[in-house]
Amino acid sequence: MPTTAGASASIPPVFAAWSLPERIAVSGGSVAAGALGQGPPVVLVHGTPAWSYLWRGVAERLAEHRTVYLWDMLGYGDSHPAPGVAPTIARQAAVLAELVEHWGLEAPALVGHDIGGGVLARAHLVEGVAASALGLVDAAVLGPWNTPFTDHQQRYAEAYRTMPADVFADLAALRLRSATRTPLPDEVAAAYLAPWAGRRGQRRWVDQVAAVHHEDTREAVRRMDAVAAPTLVLWGEQDTWLPPETGERLAAAIPGARLRTVPDAGHFLPEDAPEDVAAALLEHVGS
Repeated sequence: MPTTAGASASIPPVFAAWSLPERIAVSGGSVAAGALGQGPPVVLVHGTPAWSYLWRGVAERLAEHRTVYLWDMLGYGDSHPAPGVAPTIARQAAVLAELVEHWGLEAPALVGHDIGGGVLARAHLVEGVAASALGLVDAAVLGPWNTPFTDHQQRYAEAYRTMPADVFADLAALRLRSATRTPLPDEVAAAYLAPWAGRRGQRRWVDQVAAVHHEDTREAVRRMDAVAAPTLVLWGEQDTWLPPETGERLAAAIPGARLRTVPDAGHFLPEDAPEDVAAALLEHVGS
């Protein structure tokens, strides 16, 4: 993925190399976005505490057959909400609708990971974004989905905002470590953590945690029986954040949805098994 100009030397090389090149003004802020490949469109939506970097291995494989659109959600990666704007799932869904219109897409395939699944579900079922197919990857759609750590952060948000930066950095690194089945190489872990570095990054992390609630997907969940787009629910068998039983419930709630699990993969399934994810998505949306 092309880099943006003027990348700071203090940013890890992997992070700088993946910076999305386009900046799009949307309601509530500015979004980093990009596209690669040729063919029918597919839009990839990351979750928390990730950013579009999560999709790099999947996107490169999909781009051999599809045009892949990526973006950093508001408050993540290189995207920034306007002052006073909370990066809620409802806000992100509205932004996704704006981006689909901005890109001129009529009915792209929509794929979302973690809360990105909730974002695309709301965009499709509440915001009216048409989709040719849906892919829900270890997706936070059916609430409640908070892990105990997330519950604790929301309950004591101010404590997390004000704790020493080095202590917070250690907590963020530990949290990231539990997202995958396979340990992350140091440079990859650094790329994931770069947007959350320092006091500013610490505040960004806590702001997005505080803003995310399953109430934002309630309306979408109530409309699940209206989903007509072919839907694939894809899950890591070793997901310790959202266990596979959550995927089973989600697939059961969507008419005709297919459930597929990937062995030896955790919550960050696109990181643990990009080849398997890309192959499953291509099979689902048509290569």
